[in-house]
Amino acid sequence: MEAGYLNQYFKAVAVKRLSAVEADAAVSNQHEYNGVSLLKKMFGTDEQKISIPTHFIYVTDDDSTISADGELTWYDARFNHPTRTEWRLYYPTNTVTESAVAEDSLFICLKADGTVLEIIARKDSIIENQLFWLFDVRPDENPNQFVAKTDMTSQPSDKVSFTARMILYAIGVETQDDKEDYTDMLVAKFGNAFPSTREFSKFARETVEADPLHDPDGALLLWFDREEKMFKCMERYLIQERLMVGFKTGDDVDVDAFIQFSLSVNNRRKSRAGLSFENHLEALFAEHKIRYSHTPVTENKSKPDFIFPSIDYYRDVNYPATQLTMLGAKTTAKDRWRQVLEEADRIERKHLITLEGAISENQTNEMISRKLQLVVPKEIHATYSEKQQSWLYSVEDFLGLVKERQIFADGYKNG
Repeated sequence: MEAGYLNQYFKAVAVKRLSAVEADAAVSNQHEYNGVSLLKKMFGTDEQKISIPTHFIYVTDDDSTISADGELTWYDARFNHPTRTEWRLYYPTNTVTESAVAEDSLFICLKADGTVLEIIARKDSIIENQLFWLFDVRPDENPNQFVAKTDMTSQPSDKVSFTARMILYAIGVETQDDKEDYTDMLVAKFGNAFPSTREFSKFARETVEADPLHDPDGALLLWFDREEKMFKCMERYLIQERLMVGFKTGDDVDVDAFIQFSLSVNNRRKSRAGLSFENHLEALFAEHKIRYSHTPVTENKSKPDFIFPSIDYYRDVNYPATQLTMLGAKTTAKDRWRQVLEEADRIERKHLITLEGAISENQTNEMISRKLQLVVPKEIHATYSEKQQSWLYSVEDFLGLVKERQIFADGYKNG
């Protein structure tokens, strides 16, 4: 399972389940992680005490990442003892460590620059499982012991895979691929402003060689990935331009203008990814001559992303519900996948397409029990277990399904 070139970003990683004594200040205020003997290879034992600049983050599936900066302290508590050593790892109190609870997963990641990224991931979350996959290491059943990986060169891929980049982005790590610069091309095309999302998506597709007819899975990933990279370049350019102008009015700083600008940047990021994903899906459907309705209104004013073969067939009470298809589209599933279950009541078995990799078996088992079929591009299937892969649909599988049902619809219409 390749995560690809992690040694560019990390020297080593250690993971463990937090015990109550480590996570709950009401139980103990020791502020030290237990079972640290494996960390000697990471931090060394040459000095009695070192302070390591550390960025702390607490991650969950609801996109509400908490972060803080500080230091971890690695020290020998028995430095003055003639024969014994007792190494400890001390952590400070901050918003991240205060958010942790027992059985959350703790990742101590030694970065290539010698600093540390400490990640605490909520137990049984998708992001927790993704981090297990990314680093190819899982905590031992014993919550008092770290499991460490000190050789990060075991992923020999010549690039960071799509899923790995998404996970690294989620924990604030900029990959080498993120540094590809399309700024000049974009400014020449669009000037000093973003075009509509549909126009931007179309231009992104035009800049890559893809085969949507014979390789729809690969085409969808290529299109979305290129647009993500181009968006980051354009956003960085426009933000720099705005910051150069500044937010001063005379001798005063216009704080409200700065806050408004920050909010607009954040809102654009949130809305654009989902819209661009839907744009590329519509381009695929057009290439395959598949009919559909986009965000039609169904029961309780819900608006499923796509209904096949169309909303008119859905509203025809005589049309067999088993020949209808509903597709939800979410770049990241996380906890949002359950929203799809409340849409298009006539359709019992629903479909959800996502670019999310390494979703835990607990979550996919729940999807199966609730009759939700997950659709994931083929490249991402490798981030799932063999059992999960036998159940997953590829994009090609899904297109084949709706093509078959479209043939039925044509017969129904003409019959």
